[in-house]
Amino acid sequence: MATKNMIIYGGAGALGRHLVEHFKAAGYSIISVDRVENANADKNVIVLQGQALFFVLRGKHPVINVAGGWCGGNAADDKFVANVDLALRQSVWTSAITCSLAAKFLKENGLFVLPGAAPVLDGATSGMIAYGAAKAAVHHMLSSVSTKDGGLPEGAASYCLAPVILDTPMNRKFMPKADTTKWTPLSYVAEKFQCWVEKPDQRPKNGSGTVFPDNP
Repeated sequence: MATKNMIIYGGAGALGRHLVEHFKAAGYSIISVDRVENANADKNVIVLQGQALFFVLRGKHPVINVAGGWCGGNAADDKFVANVDLALRQSVWTSAITCSLAAKFLKENGLFVLPGAAPVLDGATSGMIAYGAAKAAVHHMLSSVSTKDGGLPEGAASYCLAPVILDTPMNRKFMPKADTTKWTPLSYVAEKFQCWVEKPDQRPKNGSGTVFPDNP
């Protein structure tokens, strides 16, 4: 039986760790790319924040980027410019690197995912401008690479993960009074990804920003 491989950029974050565990249990060999090691992954590639990435792999793999971060504040915030720089490095640079990886290592008709955000699909993000600007750039990048001349392999299915709020330990810590019943469980995202990897006929439209607003 051929080995099923997957590249997860951000494999040591909350969603990344959940995806590593989920796909390992489903029989996949996982390459985690992050600033720290994920001991549960089969291979780890350690990079600096937004660092260019060069390594040699054999075979073709689904490529999922769940690296990112969050920056609050508006233009009057003293840290506004610094937050924009941080948001770009957390989301835009990692997405650019992941696009390059996908162009080289994604198999034909494979799955490719970038980390978007639902709020930017609705317009302004006045309370979190840096975050919104970076995520808007990621959505634009996704829409561009998903076109015929975008550089990805033939038949690739490309999406932006666009949750409203993911149910992660950090989100619970910083929003202790929130109604978590409306948050999206990490298990639901992982199950959707596995479905789209293994059942191409159930994938959303190529190039879409896929929103997970519900708690199934």
